[in-house]
Amino acid sequence: MLERFRTFWTRVLSPVADALLRLGVSPDAVTLVGTAGVCAGALIFFPRGDLGVGVLVVSAFVFSDLIDGYMARASGRSSSWGAFLDSTLDRFGDAAIFGGLVLYFASIDDTPLAALALYCLVMGSVTSYARARAESLGMQAKVGVAERADRLVAILVMTAFSDWFDLPVLLTATLWVLAAASTITVVQRVLVVRRQAPRSTPA
Repeated sequence: MLERFRTFWTRVLSPVADALLRLGVSPDAVTLVGTAGVCAGALIFFPRGDLGVGVLVVSAFVFSDLIDGYMARASGRSSSWGAFLDSTLDRFGDAAIFGGLVLYFASIDDTPLAALALYCLVMGSVTSYARARAESLGMQAKVGVAERADRLVAILVMTAFSDWFDLPVLLTATLWVLAAASTITVVQRVLVVRRQAPRSTPA
């Protein structure tokens, strides 16, 4: 479902990407700046309790994930290196978002929610690792109820709404849903890989 939104926003942002290419900006530079912006927005504003402002800053830089991919394709610079860099830096961005929430909950002495946000951070990384490791072994594991884009949109939207409408229950509920969905996704990917993995032959 979110792929349709990705296509829409890519078309909207393509003039910006084309302008950057004309200025000689590389896709890798956009990836690095975008990641730095996401990390700064989450780690500066979230711990201070400025959740809504933090989401706006993070969201602005999240669009770089669409721009750099378009720039790489349009300029003919698509490469394994670019894909590796983009995927690796995505992990930093995701960790900063949930890490910022961990620091926020810690600052208001809400240890249970800090622990829950930390669990979501860890499981998000495990979810991505399970797929990457499966693909490195020649198998597929692109299954599950909690893809990265879904997790990112859900946490950003509900974090903003919980702040703007003074409804912290929205953020709490979202973290619980993401924790459960990430856990289910990891289990699904493990089972899918288990079915694909060749059986060992007894000696």
